[in-house]
Amino acid sequence: MSPLISAQTLAAGLEKRTFCILDATALLPGETSNPGDAFLKAHIPGSLRFDIDLFSDPESTQPHTVPSAARFARLFGALGISHATPVVFYDQGNTASACRGWWLARLFGHEQVFVLDGGLPAWQRDHHPTATGPAHQPTAQPYTARPHFSRVKGLGDMLDIVSGSVQPILDARSAARFYGEVPEPRPGLASGHMPGAFNLPYKTLLTENGHFLPAERIRDIFLELGLSQTTPAVTTCGSGMTASVLNVGLALAGFEEGALYDGSWAEWGATPDATVTKGR
Repeated sequence: MSPLISAQTLAAGLEKRTFCILDATALLPGETSNPGDAFLKAHIPGSLRFDIDLFSDPESTQPHTVPSAARFARLFGALGISHATPVVFYDQGNTASACRGWWLARLFGHEQVFVLDGGLPAWQRDHHPTATGPAHQPTAQPYTARPHFSRVKGLGDMLDIVSGSVQPILDARSAARFYGEVPEPRPGLASGHMPGAFNLPYKTLLTENGHFLPAERIRDIFLELGLSQTTPAVTTCGSGMTASVLNVGLALAGFEEGALYDGSWAEWGATPDATVTKGR
């Protein structure tokens, strides 16, 4: 089953109230908009806000890290979602936010979950209607998380992977950041990459207007890196956001969707005993 849904298919389902639609927009480094205000000005009718910072561990020192299963279940159920509910994530244009929502839902065992290909801009380009004002208040549903812990990696896991080269690591940051040619946007972090990691900037999998490339082309990109369809990769980035675009790409191309290193470079680049490689 493809992780993507088109604006046309979503619009048809909207008429039948088939999906729970969630705007997961969160800011990437350098972005300055206000996702909450933007939602009030234009959102897909019937959609709700999925606040990625709310769906995070409030005690973590790292940005938007994975919440506990109990916290996720309570907040997801409060959106009116049960395990039988098909869920569609979208964002206001950076793609990574919706993919992070998709990955979180997959991590905690939700099977019917999709990303709107091209996000809100694609919806608007197809001349589908938008709504304004606050979201409706859903009726909360009981929800039990069913975590797939194989889909997330921590620092200890990554130290083992780097030392043993047991899984390919895909880094979604820009080439300049990956090779340590520019400073990290977060202060105090080392510049460079994990030994043995492959650089695959997340926008490599996207068209200029934010749609994913065809599945066959994405498959070729992964094969050109030497990935096997049966060996799960681990994705990483700056803080666990853009890495999720690669996980969606893996699933779209028919690969194992792999795992995501949740701490990503925000954690690795601040860890004294974590080896860092620079240069091309």
